[in-house]
Amino acid sequence: KLCGYLQKLSGKGPLRGFRSRWFVFDPRRCYLYYFKGPQEPLPLGHLDIASACFSYHQPEAGAAAAGDEPAAFEVHGPGGAVTVLKAATRQDMTYWLQELQQKRWEYCNNLDAAKRDSRTSPTPSDFSKGLVAKDNPGIILSQNASAERARNILAVETSPTDLVGEQAASQPAPVQASAINFSLKQWSTEIKNSMSSLRKGSNENRKSVFYTTEEWELLDPTPKDLEDSMALEEKRKHLAEGNKGRRLTSSAFPFDFGRVPHKARRPLKDMIASSKNRNSSDSSLTDWCSGNGNRLVSELQLKYQSQQEELEKLKKDLLSQKELVRLLQQTVRSSQYDKYFASRLCEGVPKDTLELLHQKDDQILGLNNQLEKLNLEKDSLQQEVKSLKCKVGELNEQLGMLMETIQAKDEVIMKLSRQLSECEDSTSSQSGAINSPTATSTNKELQELDRLKDNLQGYKTQNKFLNKEILELSALRRNAEAREREWQAKYTSLEAKLCQIESKYLILLQEMKTPVCSEDQSPAREVITQLLEDALKVDSSEQPEQAFFKPHLVSEYDIYGFQTVPEDDDEEKLVAKSRALDLRSLSLSENREISTGVKWENYFASTMNREMICCVELKNLIRSGIPHEHRSKMWKWCVNLHVKKFKDSAIPGYFQTLLQKALEKPNPASKQIELDLLRTLPNNKHYSSPTSEGIQKLRNVLLAFSWRNPDIGYCQGLNRLVAIALLYLEQEDAFWCLVTIVEVFMPRDYYTKTLLGSQVDQRVFKDLLSEKLPRLHAHFEQYKVDYTLITFNWFLVVFVDSVVSDILFKIWDSFLYEGPKVIFRFALALFKYKEEEILKLQDSMSIFKYLRYFTRTILDARKLTAIAFGDLNPFPLRQIRNRRAYHLEKVRLELTELEAIREDFLRERETCVEKRDLISDDEEDS
Repeated sequence: KLCGYLQKLSGKGPLRGFRSRWFVFDPRRCYLYYFKGPQEPLPLGHLDIASACFSYHQPEAGAAAAGDEPAAFEVHGPGGAVTVLKAATRQDMTYWLQELQQKRWEYCNNLDAAKRDSRTSPTPSDFSKGLVAKDNPGIILSQNASAERARNILAVETSPTDLVGEQAASQPAPVQASAINFSLKQWSTEIKNSMSSLRKGSNENRKSVFYTTEEWELLDPTPKDLEDSMALEEKRKHLAEGNKGRRLTSSAFPFDFGRVPHKARRPLKDMIASSKNRNSSDSSLTDWCSGNGNRLVSELQLKYQSQQEELEKLKKDLLSQKELVRLLQQTVRSSQYDKYFASRLCEGVPKDTLELLHQKDDQILGLNNQLEKLNLEKDSLQQEVKSLKCKVGELNEQLGMLMETIQAKDEVIMKLSRQLSECEDSTSSQSGAINSPTATSTNKELQELDRLKDNLQGYKTQNKFLNKEILELSALRRNAEAREREWQAKYTSLEAKLCQIESKYLILLQEMKTPVCSEDQSPAREVITQLLEDALKVDSSEQPEQAFFKPHLVSEYDIYGFQTVPEDDDEEKLVAKSRALDLRSLSLSENREISTGVKWENYFASTMNREMICCVELKNLIRSGIPHEHRSKMWKWCVNLHVKKFKDSAIPGYFQTLLQKALEKPNPASKQIELDLLRTLPNNKHYSSPTSEGIQKLRNVLLAFSWRNPDIGYCQGLNRLVAIALLYLEQEDAFWCLVTIVEVFMPRDYYTKTLLGSQVDQRVFKDLLSEKLPRLHAHFEQYKVDYTLITFNWFLVVFVDSVVSDILFKIWDSFLYEGPKVIFRFALALFKYKEEEILKLQDSMSIFKYLRYFTRTILDARKLTAIAFGDLNPFPLRQIRNRRAYHLEKVRLELTELEAIREDFLRERETCVEKRDLISDDEEDS
């Protein structure tokens, strides 16, 4: 993919200068988008390469030597706009120019051959997998042989550096001359990108910018600390009485600032040393400013020494007091033991028990002494370690000094060597000057000749490029003129056809308004029949000269393989073709100011050297829809994200093992699977016949899953889930996709025989509908319409065969990333989309009939997505879980009551002779 760093000349006045930008080429629209960086979601602008031409200037000799813009080139756009871009090297500039020329050539020569609308002919990609990928062969380019031959002759071979290509996203941006890297022209886009990066950073790392490595907290004082502080206070009072002129800098606090245990401790010595350095620096600065600097310095040094002596005395006193307290504690402990033993002896405890206790007490005292010795040894070892670290630091410093000394000596040696060589050269030049006085002029002439050769080579390269540019522009102009003539002929043909249709409609309207004939002889019937025949007429290949002028608005199959117009029912065929035309019209009139594909390309470029992670930016991209060429990659990533624990615990080749077992040993679900294969998606060409490639893959995945999960085995609905997954995934990935849906996303018993989980979700959906759309819920209740008969299938197969294919795959994009909550969102969004139309219906039959087909009339995926993820907020998952648990208990109680009624019926049937002939539905099926 063509992307990389370039510097763009922008700004006005003193702010004008080159700013580093990240450029990405979009082949769909032939736009060159530029961003502030690879991680930015929104572009600052774009250049229209299809209508642009390129040029650059050969720098003068002095400018080239000085390095003044040796790699700048110009992009001349429509309206006389000129954009100046600068590459890091001339090699990169040549590469960019040739690639942009090639992209422009391919795009302009294939405006008719390649339909660039993703709905009919998507751009093939290396990431495409599954059945859909095999339907999109590479676009056949229509080439002009002579022009191609001339272009190849004039082409200059070059290769890019590290600043071009997807790997450049991981490289730092090149240093730019202008320190200001903010675009005032696109200030709104800059602010949006900054907010997006801030949100992204806050999600990845919640630490504040005011973050330090040390955290302090207020600890309650221990009794021992209180005693020590009181003793220190008494000593300070005595010292203050003895020496009133001196004041201690430290004070005794009845609490302590202690560090959080998990943070690294800073030694007390370092704190004291830093305090000393700070105090000494402050005091030295004050003394230097005063007039009596020396006298103040001597007085401060005396005070400092006296305070040091006092501090040492206090430390010794503290240690002696601690030792005294320890000895007193041992004495108290031994006296308590003796008192305890004496009381026990008076009570009549046997002597052997007392002796044993004495022994144990002695052992405890001995162990305590050993522990104290070990602690002392530990302290001494820690001191040794510290001293060794200090020595190592000193040795490192010495080593550094020696290395600097060696380097300095090497520089001196090199300098002396250069001086020696200069002396030798001067000696030889003097002797040569005597022998040949014209040698100096000869060297100058040789240098001038080399410079002229370099300039000549540069001008040759520039001339080849400009000749190629002129050749291409001339060819593109001729192609544009021919295309314009073709479009004019097509426009004339369409205008004539439109006049014919308008004429028929006017006749029809006149007859409907004032009929002049009887109903049987009315021309309106003939006109309607003719209009229907023209609308449903299949394109004929027998008239190739007229086929060019016919607009190919609706193809037989869409990019997913679904049939756009059915073949059986004429009425349904007419509705389907009308819907397909509406979809086509919607896609052509969509505002695509910023290509979604470019956002995805930029996102993938920013994740070149790091793994994709769940974040707000990725969620928003997926909600807007995954491009066709990236859907295989993203679906596989989403599936692996959810089933990682299952795949890690499975044996290697787990899917193949299950498949082999299913093929060797028949499964109870095999018969039902075979019956449902051709009924899965009969309107999709990948599953329309027994020999279709999708049928065999569908069989393999369903059989493998029936062996993995024998509790479910197979349930009608699983076949449609797998069929949709196989359109973009290979067999094994589709198998894990089914595992994700059944075992991760959906609750238990969702696809079992009782469909318990599905029934629970319908009740949860009823609660949500009454909360989010109260008017619609009251309307359904008023006319007693059970809409769950329609929505039950939505939840079971995730809207397969319920919505148009474009909306279906956008729902699946979000569903595989976010989970089952998406189903509730889009189910509510479908009702909200058509809420007003449903409220106009005033009887239960018309409401139910409308609910059966209204989802197929919703075509605007962007509007539906905005309702699902915007208008229905807040939508907490916790609420759905709580309501699922509540309704699950209710449904289980109801099933228990039904089971009890069934058992009573069976018991009564066995005892009563008259009811023995009655059988239930389950018994009749079996």
